[in-house]
Amino acid sequence: MKKFLYTVFVVVLSSIISVFFTVSVLEERDSSNSGDFANVSVAQNEMGNIDVGTNTDLADITDIIEDVKTSVVGVSSAAREESTRIFDVRNTETWSMGSGVILTDDGYILTNHHVIGDEPSKMVVTLSDGDAYFARHIWSEPALDLAVIKIDKTGLNPAKLGDTSTLKVGQNVIAIGNPLSLQFERTVTSGIISALNRAISISSDGVNNYMENLIQTDASINPGNSGGPLVDMEGNVIGINTIKVTSAEGMGFAIPIDIIKPVIKNIIKDGYYNTPYVGIYAYDKRTYKYVTQKQDVADGLYIVELDTNGPAYLAGIRVGDVILEFNRVKVLTMMDLREELFSLKPGDTVNIKILRDGGVMDFNVVLGFRNEGAE
Repeated sequence: MKKFLYTVFVVVLSSIISVFFTVSVLEERDSSNSGDFANVSVAQNEMGNIDVGTNTDLADITDIIEDVKTSVVGVSSAAREESTRIFDVRNTETWSMGSGVILTDDGYILTNHHVIGDEPSKMVVTLSDGDAYFARHIWSEPALDLAVIKIDKTGLNPAKLGDTSTLKVGQNVIAIGNPLSLQFERTVTSGIISALNRAISISSDGVNNYMENLIQTDASINPGNSGGPLVDMEGNVIGINTIKVTSAEGMGFAIPIDIIKPVIKNIIKDGYYNTPYVGIYAYDKRTYKYVTQKQDVADGLYIVELDTNGPAYLAGIRVGDVILEFNRVKVLTMMDLREELFSLKPGDTVNIKILRDGGVMDFNVVLGFRNEGAE
């Protein structure tokens, strides 16, 4: 077990938080409207009147927080950078910070992929008692912005995982994390679920990517909160805080916990998880309509990019095809597809039902092994 104190890092980290995103909210609309998405400047919400109950006793909330906060950790990661000078080459480490959630009593921890980065040279987990441990990488999914890391420590307090399929707009929630730095560790903010199944556009290095099926909340989410839990009033983790809209207050987003459950199950059982690979990139109906400005669009997943060496392409699937079913399960979003994909393993054969030129076709695809960043 590698345990150490790094007080100096706390001062440094408080000024080095460096995850920036430009986000526009893709707001679901009635089918009679011209578009399925709206920019963040649209402040109105089409939820109608919502009765946000206040029946939860303050003492109950305090009890919830006391139990959950010991399951929340600080996650710090270092990226090595090489700088060349006239007479020498110097290696420096840039530290960034976020939060995480304890999954098991023996040290598995869930956080955001962007918190640890693509190739961290070091990762440090700080527990609620202030003790700090080196961590190692177990699994990550950049497209979902989720990662699992592990520390060599037993006797931890794992968080309870909730069921996101039962969530309702207006439901009270609590966000816990380490905004800005370890100086504000395990900060608690409260709010409601503002909307479900949100899609957002993330611009990074001039490239737009989309995250779907997110939970929108007005509970405050700030840099450093990333990777921390969004918790219901029973103390169950229902989401992992991932991002906020910087141009508007009260608009944060969390990744539903259900999507990661098959991965967690496999990691706890085997100590690792090999993500199966199908080799596609697709938009759901709403995102496809937004990107293409087409209105007459059927339900399904619209394939916009394929790995020409990947399993789907080799099986005969092509760009422009619409996925109706994956593994004989109807899929409307990439979250649906990933949830089914994560229940499988490399080498499994799946049936993919495709809509092409008005006709329905079936393809049997043998799943491969995924490289980091692939689907």
